[in-house]
Amino acid sequence: MLNLLKYKDENFQIIIKEIINSRKSFDEDITNKVKDIMLTIKNNGDSSLFEYIKKYDNVECSADNICYSKDDINSAKENCSKESIDAITLAKNRIEAFHKHQLPEDSIYKDNDDVSIKTKWLPLDSAGIYIPGGTASYPSSVLMGVIPAQVAGVKKIYATVPCPNNEIDPLVLATLDLCGIEEIYKIGGAQAIAALTWGTETVQNVDIIIGPGNKWVAEAKKQALSNINIDMLAGPSEILILADKDNRADWVAADLLSQAEHDISAQAILITDCENFLEDVNKELAVQTELLKRKDIVKKSIADNGYGILVKNIKDAIGIINDIAPEHLSLLCKENGYIEKKITNAGVIFSDEWTPESMGDYIIGPSHVLPTNGMAKRQSGLSVFNFLRRQSTISSSKKTINNLGPSAILLADCEGLDAHANSIKIRIKD
Repeated sequence: MLNLLKYKDENFQIIIKEIINSRKSFDEDITNKVKDIMLTIKNNGDSSLFEYIKKYDNVECSADNICYSKDDINSAKENCSKESIDAITLAKNRIEAFHKHQLPEDSIYKDNDDVSIKTKWLPLDSAGIYIPGGTASYPSSVLMGVIPAQVAGVKKIYATVPCPNNEIDPLVLATLDLCGIEEIYKIGGAQAIAALTWGTETVQNVDIIIGPGNKWVAEAKKQALSNINIDMLAGPSEILILADKDNRADWVAADLLSQAEHDISAQAILITDCENFLEDVNKELAVQTELLKRKDIVKKSIADNGYGILVKNIKDAIGIINDIAPEHLSLLCKENGYIEKKITNAGVIFSDEWTPESMGDYIIGPSHVLPTNGMAKRQSGLSVFNFLRRQSTISSSKKTINNLGPSAILLADCEGLDAHANSIKIRIKD
C-alpha cells in the first residue's frame, strides 16, 4: 500500500522535502571503500583488478580470460530464442533511427563585421559502457548505451558486464555482439569504473563512462569525474504518475509496479485528486504484487518509497512534480496538454494511457538512461550529445580588427591585461 500524503496537511511541504532529500543520501563508508578501489587499481593495474573481481564476484580472472571469447558469445547466442533476438533487433533498429534523428549539423555563422565562425561536431574517441547486473539482467541497457555512442561516431566502444559466479544472461552477450562490440570485460562494480578510468595492462581507458549501476558504481563515477567524462550519477529508478479518476486502476498499479520491481530503493509515486481512485489503485497493487517474480523487492520498495499524494485539484500537482523532478513522469488526466507545458523538471514524460513507461524502457527510441535523484532539474537523458564535442574555427579580417578592436582593447585594459590589448593594438597600427 502506498504511503498516503494529503496536500492539505499542515506538514505536507516538509514531508515532500524529506522525500526529495532522502534520495540524495551520502554513505561515507562506501565513499572511502570506493576511493581505495580506485587508487589501488590505478597504482597496481591488473593484479589488483583481478583480486577485486575474485573478492566481489567470485570469478578467477587473468589477462587471458578477462574478456568474453568468441566461443562464449557464440554459445550465448545459441541459448537465446529466435523470438528474443528478433525483439532485440526491432528495438535496436528503432533506437538507432531515433538517435540518428538527433544528430546535430555543422554550421557557419557570419556577421557584418566580417567574422566567420565554423562550428563542427566531433565524436569522442572512446567510450566505456557499464551494463548493470546484480538483482536483474538488462540487455536493453546494452542498446540504450551503445547505440547513442555508435550513432555519434565513437570508434572504440568497450563494455563491462558483472558476472557473479561466472553467470551472465546470454541475451546480454548476444545483444552486445549484435551491436558489434568486440571487447566485453567480465567486470562489475567500482572496479569496472576504476579500470575504465585509469586503464590497466588489459583494460582500455576511455574518454567517457556511461550506464546505470548501484551505489558503488555511482560513487566510483563521481570520483572518476576529474579524469574522464560520465553521463550522470544515476540512482535507483523512479516513476511519478499523475492520474485523475477517469483511469483504470489496474493499469496505473501495473505502471507503478514496473519501476518498483527494479530495486528495494526504487520510488513509485501516484498523485491524484480522487481518494476513491487511490484506494482502488492500492487494492490493485496488493493483488498484482502477489503475482510477480520479484514480489519481495516490490513489497519493500512500495513500503519504503511508495507514496500516494492526494491533491484538491490536478493542477496543484504541477509544483510538486517540478520539485521532485522524477526520472519518469506519466500524465494520465484530461489536462495533459496544459500540464505538460508547465512541467520543466522530468527525465522523460509519457503522455496518455497508451504510453506506459515500460515501452520507453525497451522499444520506443530515446535512451532509458535518465537523471534520477532530482537531477532532471539540470540534466538531460543520455543521447548522442553525451558522445559529441563542439569545435569552433574563427576567422576575421582587418575590417573586424578596426571595427571591434577598440572595444576589445578597452575590455583588456579594464582587466589589466596589457599584452592582450597590445596584440590587438599592433594590428590596428598597420
